[in-house]
Amino acid sequence: MNVASLRLAGKRALVTGAARGIGAAIALKLAEDGADVAITYEKSAAKAKALVADLRALGRKAIAIQADAASIEAAKAAVEQTVADLGGLDILVNNAGVLFAGDFSEQPLEQIDLQLNVNVRGVFLITQAALRHIPNGGRIISIGSNAGLSVPFAGIVVYAATKSALESFTRGLARELGPREITVNLVRPGPIDTDMNPADGALAPSILPSLSIARYGQAREVAEAVAFLAGPGAAYVTGSGILVDGGISA
Repeated sequence: MNVASLRLAGKRALVTGAARGIGAAIALKLAEDGADVAITYEKSAAKAKALVADLRALGRKAIAIQADAASIEAAKAAVEQTVADLGGLDILVNNAGVLFAGDFSEQPLEQIDLQLNVNVRGVFLITQAALRHIPNGGRIISIGSNAGLSVPFAGIVVYAATKSALESFTRGLARELGPREITVNLVRPGPIDTDMNPADGALAPSILPSLSIARYGQAREVAEAVAFLAGPGAAYVTGSGILVDGGISA
């Protein structure tokens, strides 16, 4: 394919929590569309290294950065390394997230804090750091959840609350950055077959009957929505969100 025909040719992207699952699929799709890509990971070093090799095989610059998604120091360092190695930053994808399912009345404080710190505080911190570098016309895309709009089953109280916070964050930041034509949007996955929520996992029996399309989604299907929002065709889409949830919210 001619480089000039790639929608994201010349763009530099940072995808958080991208060693596996949805994040890895997003990184691959952005690279296929022409972007150079930095990813962050916390523990999955081998998977991150393998993904970087796949990205470079597409002819892109690619780096992996070990980072604690809830640390302000790590957020700043990840952004600075991205800018240094890729030559700038045009697209930020806030993908890093954690989920602990269970009865809220018995949920340990450690699990509550980790979901708040990674899913909300971490997004705030790295977005703030990235905005020192993202130029006019840039893109900020966060991975929310259908559970941020409605909670279709029990057991995800804190997780749903964290994803709901991203709804207001997205709308508020879109207002703030509109004069710079930096768009700020959400992609809201429903049940996606990943390590966090496998199609044969404990939550599946309660989820499947609620789906219009009677299967779990694939990470690639979320990545396609992210790539649209990152591209030139979405320049007038901001403060908005795309549901990729198999109709569970219908």
